[in-house]
Amino acid sequence: MDILILGGTGNISRQIVKQGIALGHNVTMVNRGSKDPEECRGAKAIIADRKAPGFESYFKGLSFDVVIDVICYDVPDAQQTLEIFADKAKQIIFTSSSAVYKRPPVSFPIDEDKEELTEDPSFPYGFKKANMERYLYTQMGKVGCAITIIRPSLTFGPGGANLGMLRQNRNLVRRIQEGRPVITMGEGVMPWAFTFTPDLAKGYLMSCLNERTYNDFFQVCSYIPCLWEDLYRAIGRAVGKEPKLCYIPSDVLYKVDPALFGHLSVEKKYFHVFAVDKFRRACPEFRIDYDLDKGVEMMIEWWKRNNFPFDDSKDRLEDRLCQEYERFTEAVSRINGD
Repeated sequence: MDILILGGTGNISRQIVKQGIALGHNVTMVNRGSKDPEECRGAKAIIADRKAPGFESYFKGLSFDVVIDVICYDVPDAQQTLEIFADKAKQIIFTSSSAVYKRPPVSFPIDEDKEELTEDPSFPYGFKKANMERYLYTQMGKVGCAITIIRPSLTFGPGGANLGMLRQNRNLVRRIQEGRPVITMGEGVMPWAFTFTPDLAKGYLMSCLNERTYNDFFQVCSYIPCLWEDLYRAIGRAVGKEPKLCYIPSDVLYKVDPALFGHLSVEKKYFHVFAVDKFRRACPEFRIDYDLDKGVEMMIEWWKRNNFPFDDSKDRLEDRLCQEYERFTEAVSRINGD
């Protein structure tokens, strides 16, 4: 297949590129050329900025079997992709997100056909993605190609920087190795499914020219249920050290720094365990190969190999939060005896 990927070097898209090449597809990626990840070597590259005037001129006279848009965030992005590629491709796969749902979910595990799209603008990322989907529904069956919408959950992998309550990433490894506490939200027992990019990328490629995915939307994510604290215990197993967990409510963290902890209060304080039955009916061969331990080991190895930086500012903040919350819990424990 001839596959065009809008993006190509990010957390999700670099794995799609890597696996597409391994399967023998002709892969072209479109991005600004600011990164050169090893996973993308072997793909053709078009260096262009979709926000710049004349973006459409790069594709004059070209055609593709499938266009995968991994950098579509709102209605204008979706409109642009359809205007340029609807008559140049047989199928366009748009990347949405599990963040599009109203909170709290009404189904368990979360079923995409039972949930409603959010109308809450307080979480702009999810709100804009939801409106993007609403627009795409109006175009299904009306444009010159099939439309497929994929909703990943929170996904981790090489190139990402989204692991942990503070999104402190490699800091977690160092803190656990040194015996320092790491923050987890609430009681650490919120059910969660941790998806890793090699599994998600398989889902994208299985959807390509698969008529069972045409003009529909799908959750593509891990179906292995975990708890939030399992993430830290998996890191501990990988480095041979039991983690010390500091349990702090998400609302308290949000008051400390709304910008840093907003993702907790809007999204992560609700369970994220997803049904993938619908996608597996369309792609029966879809399987999860990366459980939490295997995924964490992949991340630690990638951080080490790429000398991923530690974030000393977040490290100091985590130290202080743990110290202050420990003082608070000690004070509370004395109330009944005073």
